[in-house]
Amino acid sequence: MGLGGIYVGTAGIPVSAKRRSTVDGIRRVAELGLNAMELEFVRGVSLSAESAAKAREVSRELGVLLTAHAPYYINLLSEKPEVRRASVERIVESAKVAYLASAWSVVFHPGYYGSYSSSAAVGVVREALKQVIKTISDMGIRIWVRPETMGGLAEVGSLEEVIAVVEGLDYALPAVDFAHIYARSLGAVNYRESFRRVLETIEARLGSESLKNMHIHLSGIDYGERGERSHTNFDESRFNWVDAVEVLKEFKIEGVIISESPNLEGDALKILEVLRS
Repeated sequence: MGLGGIYVGTAGIPVSAKRRSTVDGIRRVAELGLNAMELEFVRGVSLSAESAAKAREVSRELGVLLTAHAPYYINLLSEKPEVRRASVERIVESAKVAYLASAWSVVFHPGYYGSYSSSAAVGVVREALKQVIKTISDMGIRIWVRPETMGGLAEVGSLEEVIAVVEGLDYALPAVDFAHIYARSLGAVNYRESFRRVLETIEARLGSESLKNMHIHLSGIDYGERGERSHTNFDESRFNWVDAVEVLKEFKIEGVIISESPNLEGDALKILEVLRS
């Protein structure tokens, strides 16, 4: 399902919003000239059904696309069965509440390798994702569920891994964080040809329609020998985000780009400026 263009917005309520409710965040996004906002469930799914319904109403009224980010404390590869079960439940709950708010897509972090090899980890995450998709499908919920490319070398989430996790599954595609890919590569994926290879790989493995259905994160980022350290603003990072956005334009991708920089809307507006140039 293509969105018919690129939506740009913030990871959560904009910094400049005077009030910190979800609805106020959506209104501020629209005031800024942006048209997307990610519901941040990163510390737990706390949005009530009533608030989700209001968010749905206001986002539709203002033409703001909603997405969601599941809690950070998901680890589908934990040695503890109860943690794995709770992780699946957290993704399901995130999808359920996001769907009530009319969100289009929900992102999650798969977890850490621990004792697993890459191929074994992919198999475990894929089975968990199948369980999530079946559960929400049985509830009548239709929302894209996306494992994210991760920036830390201890985390499951290389581009190849997330593609392998979702390949052939309904309502599953990667969430592509270009800053994470850059950090995970220790700075190697930072020029136009390398960004093109990312999109070419996705297209080759998941089909051309996958480029019309993209959920992208961008930010500045700091990294060390183990990959990602922290997100930064664009102007504090060596990540070549402008070329990344130019390549997205070149490939005519459709979907949503979410700014995860600390200066959420500041960098989102910079993304929008490059898209329009």
